[in-house]
Amino acid sequence: MIYLDNAATSYPKPEAVYQAVDHALRHCGANPGRGGHRMALDASRLLLAARETIASFFAIPDASRVVFTSGATEALNLALFGALNSGDRVVTTSMEHNAVLRPLRALQDRGVEVVKVKADQEGFVSPTDLSEACSQPTKMVVMTHCSNVTGTVQAIADIGPWCRQQEILFVVDAAQSAGVLPIDVEAMGIDLLAVPGHKGLMGPTGTGFLYIREGLELSPLIYGGTGSHYSSPLPPEELPERFESGTLNTPGIAGLAAGVEFLHSLGSDAVLKHERELLEQLVAGLKEIPGVRLYGPSDLSCHGGALSLTLDGRDPAEVGFLLDREHDIMVRVGLHCAPDAHRTIGTFPSGTIRISPGFLTIEKDIVALLAGLKKIA
Repeated sequence: MIYLDNAATSYPKPEAVYQAVDHALRHCGANPGRGGHRMALDASRLLLAARETIASFFAIPDASRVVFTSGATEALNLALFGALNSGDRVVTTSMEHNAVLRPLRALQDRGVEVVKVKADQEGFVSPTDLSEACSQPTKMVVMTHCSNVTGTVQAIADIGPWCRQQEILFVVDAAQSAGVLPIDVEAMGIDLLAVPGHKGLMGPTGTGFLYIREGLELSPLIYGGTGSHYSSPLPPEELPERFESGTLNTPGIAGLAAGVEFLHSLGSDAVLKHERELLEQLVAGLKEIPGVRLYGPSDLSCHGGALSLTLDGRDPAEVGFLLDREHDIMVRVGLHCAPDAHRTIGTFPSGTIRISPGFLTIEKDIVALLAGLKKIA
């Protein structure tokens, strides 16, 4: 079996991730923040340590600003519904995932104005076009760091500081970049960063977080028990408890922290270097196969881990089925929950074949994929 769908969920996980989840279930199985006995305290300490590990990895100055969620989707919903109100204006792009598009569509029904900046054929969004779209009073810019369709890396290091100067909230969807591309929330001017645990950070599914810059006030997305301020009918003001109602996924968060620690032990450039080398091998081989059309940046230095292609005369769904059934190779096909991105690059409604190697992918996997695609072609 060859797994090349890491843009959806990384697989396999580092051994340390499996061990951390098992240890948390066996030895920290109590409810964090809901008791004074030693097992509950151990669970609380585990969460605190995980926050501090994540904060260090993303240059977040205060670990309490790391709010755990079930993934990037919940984090984005918290950021968007928590910050935007009727009459606000938000600017986004044509390369966004449904985790951004659908909340914004719901917010439009509540009186929020949504302006969409179109990317070019390679998926790049011009910072100039974004700034021009913000010529009217704008509350927020929300955009992906790296496209899950084309792998296009956006210039958020330029856009974020500009938004900070204009006093516009800058929200970044880091679903495809966290763990692969370097992210420094202060240097990049990021006010709200949505991150999944189960992709580049190599943690379990059902984990993630939202970073909330100090001084920002959001409305909670979920209300309920927080383990503190028991007598009040309102959620606490303090972070992270204000946004973490209910019982957290302690074993999952333990695995997420182990994934981040694994990446930290490799060094900041190791994952990116490995994935770029695989990408170069993949692109070179694909160009030798008749009928293959590639989408996304031609300059691989501006390319993340996901690569989209089509094969002339073949439905992407058919190609994905044949790779799985006849070659034991797993890729993703279709629209990848980002229909506007496919409209932008001209692959709507059939979509593309998406190949996304991960850090644990090896060169032999790419060779096998190329052989399988060549046979199908």
